[in-house]
Amino acid sequence: MKILILVLVTFLQTALFAQDTAWRFVDVSLSPNVRALDLTSRLTLVEKCSLLMYNSPSVSRLGVAEYNWWNECLHGVARAGKATVFPQSIGLAATFDPELIFQVADAISTEARAKYMAARRKDNLSQYTGLTFWTPNVNIFRDPRWGRGQETYGEDPLLTSLMGVSFVKGLQGKDGSHLKTAACAKHFIVHSGPEAGRHHFNANPTEADFYNTYAPAFKALVDAGVESVMCAYNRTWDEPCCGSSPLLHDLLRTKWGFKGHIVSDCWALDDMWLRHQVVNSEIEAAALAAKAGTNLNCGSIYHFLPEAVEKGLITEATVDTLLQPVLVTRFKLGMFDPDSVSPWRNLSPDTVNCLNHRQLAYKAALESCVLLQNTNRILPLDESKLKNIFITGPTAAEADALLGNYNGFSGNLVTILEGITDRLDPGTMADYSRGCLLSGDSVFHGFWQAGFSDVVIVSMGYTRLVEGEDGDAMLSNHGGDRIDLGLPGNQIEFLRQMRKTYPLKPIIVVITGGSAIDISSIQPYADAILLAWYPGEQGGNAIADLLFGEANPSGKLPVTIYKSVDDLPLYEDYSMKGRTYRYFSGEALFPFGFGLSYADFDYISALTDRTVYSQGENIHLTVELKNTSKVVGTEVVQVYCDYPISGESIPKKSLVAFARIEVLPDSLQSMEIVIPMDNLKLWDSQLNDYQIAKGTYHLFIGSSSQDVQMTKTIEIR
Repeated sequence: MKILILVLVTFLQTALFAQDTAWRFVDVSLSPNVRALDLTSRLTLVEKCSLLMYNSPSVSRLGVAEYNWWNECLHGVARAGKATVFPQSIGLAATFDPELIFQVADAISTEARAKYMAARRKDNLSQYTGLTFWTPNVNIFRDPRWGRGQETYGEDPLLTSLMGVSFVKGLQGKDGSHLKTAACAKHFIVHSGPEAGRHHFNANPTEADFYNTYAPAFKALVDAGVESVMCAYNRTWDEPCCGSSPLLHDLLRTKWGFKGHIVSDCWALDDMWLRHQVVNSEIEAAALAAKAGTNLNCGSIYHFLPEAVEKGLITEATVDTLLQPVLVTRFKLGMFDPDSVSPWRNLSPDTVNCLNHRQLAYKAALESCVLLQNTNRILPLDESKLKNIFITGPTAAEADALLGNYNGFSGNLVTILEGITDRLDPGTMADYSRGCLLSGDSVFHGFWQAGFSDVVIVSMGYTRLVEGEDGDAMLSNHGGDRIDLGLPGNQIEFLRQMRKTYPLKPIIVVITGGSAIDISSIQPYADAILLAWYPGEQGGNAIADLLFGEANPSGKLPVTIYKSVDDLPLYEDYSMKGRTYRYFSGEALFPFGFGLSYADFDYISALTDRTVYSQGENIHLTVELKNTSKVVGTEVVQVYCDYPISGESIPKKSLVAFARIEVLPDSLQSMEIVIPMDNLKLWDSQLNDYQIAKGTYHLFIGSSSQDVQMTKTIEIR
């Protein structure tokens, strides 16, 4: 019936337009802004307010179809059935490969468009069928205890910015007049746990920390044309983020020039009167959010907007202003246009989880895995010398260990157990036992099977059941967060007993998880340790190929792995002092940017195009690298800088550029790395703007934030 109504509405629109040229909003030749203004002028106040709700109803007299704005695609179209499942965002960040991230997002938006059209053909207008995706999460992963840190691109502002921009461009497409899908930068702003307090806590960062750490990625996405920004649950500087005019109007819209729409996190407006208690009622909460500039309400508070207008708390003109960018997004997505004008009208449902996308998921999983330990070069394994393999551990056969949160599903989920066994020659015997549970018991199994094996592969760590968003991590006792950095005690003990039972047997450990994990407790018991994150649907195949040398690890840590939670400031403290590699003064277990390879690289030379630069000039750095091993390998060359000024708010060093370089065995490879001058800027509170300090800088070139191979000195005047 709804399909018939939509057909009739389309016919009615065409007929009326032919008779009344004043119906300009159906004219595809006009700009989205003009069409949105025309449509707004034809709506009643109640209709306007209804279109500011995430579950917008239809306005049948004007041919406006109902639409649910809520959709997710963090690492694949999520919560909507079949879709390619890519590695979780933290794993994508570990690739240090913005071009790959663009390809991943482009594949996701292709599947999203195909699923959207297929859903419309079935008259399915429900949640998670739309084209507005509340992704990516560009909050800074400031504390490894945060369960949702897995959704981010790590702890560094530059890496987060570059990955986020690539993801946005892949989602939104390259068509100048149409959006493929609409991306959203979230959660604005200064939001990274604790999960249990997110609805009422107040973040009070210093001005320098705000602009040097928390804001840059959002600014980068705004500059890249992100269509939407989601305001956060919490307060920042005492004001609820979704009701803060200084944040939403003064900074985001006026200073940064954001033109898209702002959507509230879901039921964040309820927090303003129920938990933050800055207003006394739903009506006042609606008025506060509207005056601050929140355009779209995920929740129900904007049902009170008409009453707020009647009571004089806001004007109808404010409602019109709120509605304009919301409608513009719908017009840019083609929701009022015939399918014939869509650049993506010919996308087939067969693109969903197609072979090319599965291969891309495999490549992303390969590049994301980080080799943390490889004692005596035990890896890669030589299968020709192995007769029996034992696979064990609580995450080896678990699909949840592949997925992370905000995920989709497909019929091609390959667990670690499946990937390894499928990779083996039929003449190689393999056996499996779970060994132990994720946590909470001391019942172990599989030691007798391990006795028959030539090598033991243990898959352990975390799944989305124990870390993630508050309410989703069903086995978590801490709202989805973690209270320490180590592995569950029963897993450590299982591995310890395995090593005690077989002191000379090779033991390879694969760890799944979405954060920095202190592995010091298992290092004495493992010959090799591979951090796989939540590697997506092809994780099992990628891990198998890495273990057996069909591929070479190239992932790098997008977070610092600390030795202990004792090295961290209080979780609730939003100061950056002592946090991340940029401000941490202690000794890390594994530094930001760390990751081993089966290849060996020598840094031969690093040359800048000059030694003295003027403001605004990009720095051109040429790095020459030699692979001294017998296998092809990819190195992520990282460039950091220090600053000619000092102070508590000044980072000790910052990532300013990086590049992936593939080098053939026993070969030299050179690459030019361009360092934009803006990557050296810091916030100047006196000037109330970013500035590049004049003086002497040192460029640190190497394979991690700590492994500096060469240093170049430059002067900026």
